[in-house]
Amino acid sequence: MSIDSLNWKILKLLQSHARLSNAEIGRRVGISSPAVSERIKKMEDLGVIQDYHTSVSPFEAGYQLKALITLRAFMGKLKPFLEKVKTYDEVVNCYRITGNENIVMEVVLKNQKHLEAFIDQLIVYGETKTQIVLSRVVKNNPIKPLK
Repeated sequence: MSIDSLNWKILKLLQSHARLSNAEIGRRVGISSPAVSERIKKMEDLGVIQDYHTSVSPFEAGYQLKALITLRAFMGKLKPFLEKVKTYDEVVNCYRITGNENIVMEVVLKNQKHLEAFIDQLIVYGETKTQIVLSRVVKNNPIKPLK
């Protein structure tokens, strides 16, 4: 499926306002609500639209720290870690990456003691490096059409 300009308009609206009704999207892009629904369904079926979610502020939910932790896995420890990381409540995003490290995780933590305890769980899998997030500069920047 090629994503035409109308689908890109719909995607742009959904990326910035996921709770807009199909009727409102239709008004903004100039098509009927059923046509919007059909286009969205097709993009969902093809995997263009992957999911919908609610963004929660970790700080307002009581967490004091957000950090990026990289892991350079020990020989033979990467595959076990890839299964284990899915069980950690602290991990909100995890990526397998290229370079000296194998993994980068975005984590939320209650405090420094929680960070220390979490790192203690990780070091059996490899060497870690931690960066504390001070602020977010770009938030959920929408995917745009290729040029």
